[in-house]
Amino acid sequence: MNVNRGTAIMVGILFIVAALTSIIGLILYNPLLNDANYLIQGAEHANQIKLGAIFELILVVSAIGTSILLFPLLRKHNESIALGYVCFRFLEAIVITIGIISMLSLLTLSQEFVNTVSPNESSFQPSGTLLIAIHDWTFLLGPNFLLGINTMMCSYLLYKSKLVPRFISYMGLTGATLIFIAALLEIFSIITQLSTWGAVLAIPVAAYEMTLAVWLLVKGFNAPDRRIYL
Repeated sequence: MNVNRGTAIMVGILFIVAALTSIIGLILYNPLLNDANYLIQGAEHANQIKLGAIFELILVVSAIGTSILLFPLLRKHNESIALGYVCFRFLEAIVITIGIISMLSLLTLSQEFVNTVSPNESSFQPSGTLLIAIHDWTFLLGPNFLLGINTMMCSYLLYKSKLVPRFISYMGLTGATLIFIAALLEIFSIITQLSTWGAVLAIPVAAYEMTLAVWLLVKGFNAPDRRIYL
């Protein structure tokens, strides 16, 4: 019989929710992030931007939730690394939250621009560029750099604990390494995040999270005395 079945289901659901809300949030930010006329488009799509922020807030809660639920299980195998996983997951969530604030602030700037009589675009543009840059950096540092660190910690503890099959732990360790390398390459402008190489390096960690989520939903955690080395 699987142990901690309820926890396994909740963790699986939260991983899926985090993945979906991150994608939906980014899509909903499109008028601000991918339109040259964002000072006008943002105000015209205000509710869409706010909805994107709500989806990202759900992402934040989901990300933190996975670490809190996993901590009691992982701490039995190495409390220091388990605590590190929680801390870096929280830090990732904080960075994402800063990105949310930058988007909502850019929305406010857009609304001010639209409501100003005969606005001077050159006086609004620098602030808009700065807020977009803040979002882009948080998008790099949170879901790439910090995600690589906390995924490495979590995968290592899953490997040591044998709570899931070894092949899932291997996927996590590989995905964490690649997304961390991607973050470093992006920081030094060797590749861009939204590029072919950026996507290729990000796919393994996404595949790991979805594989882990589905396994936990269907099978749950392995019992402590089970030995699965797939």
